[in-house]
Amino acid sequence: MKRAIVLLSGGIDSAVTLAIARQEDYQCHALAVDYGQRHVKELEYARRTASDQDINFRVATIRSLLSSTLTEPIVQLPKEGVQQEEPPTYVPARNIILLGLALNWAEVLEAEAIYIGANRDDRVGYPDCRPIFFGSFQQAANVGTVCAVKHNRPVYIKAPLTMMSKKDIVSTGALLAVDFSLTRSCYDLDGEGISCGLCDACRLRLKAFEDAKLNDPIPYKDKERS
Repeated sequence: MKRAIVLLSGGIDSAVTLAIARQEDYQCHALAVDYGQRHVKELEYARRTASDQDINFRVATIRSLLSSTLTEPIVQLPKEGVQQEEPPTYVPARNIILLGLALNWAEVLEAEAIYIGANRDDRVGYPDCRPIFFGSFQQAANVGTVCAVKHNRPVYIKAPLTMMSKKDIVSTGALLAVDFSLTRSCYDLDGEGISCGLCDACRLRLKAFEDAKLNDPIPYKDKERS
């Protein structure tokens, strides 16, 4: 059976990406990364999603991604509205590092694909979420790994959501029977798994469910104000 590494964050994008990879007949292995993010509790929900589908799950730990509101707890997290052009939640070179970790595991498992849940709306503020970046990373991977160069086993970077809006992602997930109750998107998730409802991630998630005319099954503190 063909194998794939799926980067799993705990949110709706990666959960839908996992469902797509499984639909495409890959034996999936899920990788989450603890990079010091303040919303580290998301990893618990990544584990729940993987466990619910009986997927092999691993957490890689690194502690060197700095200079972002997602990794610096002393910096106030913006909650005034969605910020598109230069979001403070951008983590420098994050996807290069995450894909590098996934590539390492892909070589070990002889996996032929790496799936990542970047979506169309991420392109504006996050340069490492654009199709040109994924194509460039794939090219680099296949000139810099033994599996590709010596054994003719190239690795393909698959980002199936890059043409989808958040609404499209939610609708697709519903069609694929994704259990959204096992996911969390909040940057400021509390200890009981309740989302704040006001950060960028919560606002985008709530709007996506509203636009898709579906109910978001998770709890929020300030859902009515979002």
